[in-house]
Amino acid sequence: MDLHFGDSKPTDEERAAVDALLGPPESSWEGADRCDTDLRWARGGREARDRRDLLLPGLHAVNDRVGWISEGALDYLCRRLTVPPAEAYGVATFYAMFSLRPRPATVLHVCTDLACAAAGAGDLCAGVEARLGPGSGVAVERNPCLGLCERAPAALAVRAGDPVRTAVSAPATVEAAVRTAGAPDAAPPEPPAVAAVPQAGDPSLTLLGRVGVVDPASLDDYRAHGGYAALRRAFALGPAGVIREVTDSGLVGRGGAAFPTGRKWQATASRPDRPHYLVCNADESEPGTFKDRVIMEGDPYALVEAMTIAAYATGAHTGYLYLRGEYPRALHRMRHAVDRARARGLLGDDILGQGYAFDIEIRRGAGAYVCGEETALFNSIEGYRGEPRSKPPFPVEKGLFGKPTVENNVETLVNVLPILTRGAPAYAATGTPGSTGTKLFCVSGSVERPGVYEVPFGTTLGALLEPAGVREGLRAVLLGGAAGGFVRADELDIPLTFEGTREAGTTLGSGVVMAFDDTVPLPRLLLRIARFFRDESCGQCVPCRVGTVRQEEALHRIVERTGADAADDIALLREVGRAMRDASICGLGQTAWNAVESAIDRLGAYA
Repeated sequence: MDLHFGDSKPTDEERAAVDALLGPPESSWEGADRCDTDLRWARGGREARDRRDLLLPGLHAVNDRVGWISEGALDYLCRRLTVPPAEAYGVATFYAMFSLRPRPATVLHVCTDLACAAAGAGDLCAGVEARLGPGSGVAVERNPCLGLCERAPAALAVRAGDPVRTAVSAPATVEAAVRTAGAPDAAPPEPPAVAAVPQAGDPSLTLLGRVGVVDPASLDDYRAHGGYAALRRAFALGPAGVIREVTDSGLVGRGGAAFPTGRKWQATASRPDRPHYLVCNADESEPGTFKDRVIMEGDPYALVEAMTIAAYATGAHTGYLYLRGEYPRALHRMRHAVDRARARGLLGDDILGQGYAFDIEIRRGAGAYVCGEETALFNSIEGYRGEPRSKPPFPVEKGLFGKPTVENNVETLVNVLPILTRGAPAYAATGTPGSTGTKLFCVSGSVERPGVYEVPFGTTLGALLEPAGVREGLRAVLLGGAAGGFVRADELDIPLTFEGTREAGTTLGSGVVMAFDDTVPLPRLLLRIARFFRDESCGQCVPCRVGTVRQEEALHRIVERTGADAADDIALLREVGRAMRDASICGLGQTAWNAVESAIDRLGAYA
């Protein structure tokens, strides 16, 4: 049985939003006026199914224009794309940034996640909610991480319209957040991307070297600072030569899994099934992570060039940049960079006169942490709920649209540029034999100079934190974000390598390094992590769907219980944690217990 919306009709504004994306309807089957169309035919079959991937952009179009998605608007979008309403409803309700209930045109998203919580987000939310109550014309929503951890606490105002308007308040006060929500157009501009790079100007920087040096809007400036030299060398080497260089460099994925990049590219390139696809995962939703945002805001053409090289090496002619919905400035910068590169012949049918065709489509996420998992991301692009797929088959065999697909995150891809310009041996000479090159770390929390730091692999945790200025009373450091683990203040000699952190019983993850001093209530912090995983679980598999709820319930009981024995609940936490780790489909459930376990075992939490 399908879902029907009765006689609900789209408003003129909702219809215009959808038509601006899809073009005017060509028949009354798609919603056109009967007097203007021929009823004898309708788009259908394969042609209709091939448009399913426009469902998420269509939902964004309506939500951006009106502020929420009505039954009439959803029904009209379903008719245009021939998507069953029940399926579209399931997709629309999957994402936190969409609303299917009426709400004001202006929404103020206030971050309540780890870095912002430690910086007073609770008081900020209470103050903002008191000022912007019913009748204010502003909806206040408490959000997970907005990726602005170096400027915590943070708030993002979104005002629906044509065009949609956004403004950031960070670090936010109650007064500043209220002013930003009231007049997004009049909000003070965000600081430049280089403000998030405390090492700016250091000649040793590799991945961050152009941030603050080049104009992120200027393709000519990018090329004047070495841009597109790597792509020219890629064309000189040929696809196999590029893969060989990347393999010899020892580059592994920087998103947390640390899979060898060259092996992934080779496995995709060797598949006879066509077409091949490239997907750049810029949905960095891990609490405490913001490195990809800084690259896209400060050096966007580097990502365009790196994606072009990866596509050339793996035989892809279409690439998708999946960018998280909470990054409006990164979205603007990347759209501009893609458009300028296309206009200058650096994307399109004949790149640099080499006869190679490649282009990039940008797709926005809409607030779903699980879409950072590669197969969930594929489902999201295809217009389905962002639920992970079972493996095998792996993406290199059947990925996006069922075709061989290579997926890398932003940091992994931009590492390809120095590999090709300097050569694999020079690149591999930095770092350690098991972890080559440099790594970007997102340092935040109880430090004086938060931001993105670039250091060679093998640097110790203490050496990384020293220039960041750790505050007195350091109690613990969270490595890898909510899916990572805590280490004690006396463990700062841990080498920051994949092998070093494994030996120490923790993980590098996505590069989060979040320091907490003794003023931060650790039990409340763990409860926030548990609430995050409960909210972000897609609910597809029982171990994660039930386990994340039971984990939060147990931690809530421990936090609210004063002086009573917590042994039973800790035993329950361990049992639930093992079940999630062993039986969950994807990494969300498999890592949801990590931080809590490390806090209990390494920090003596609840002892």
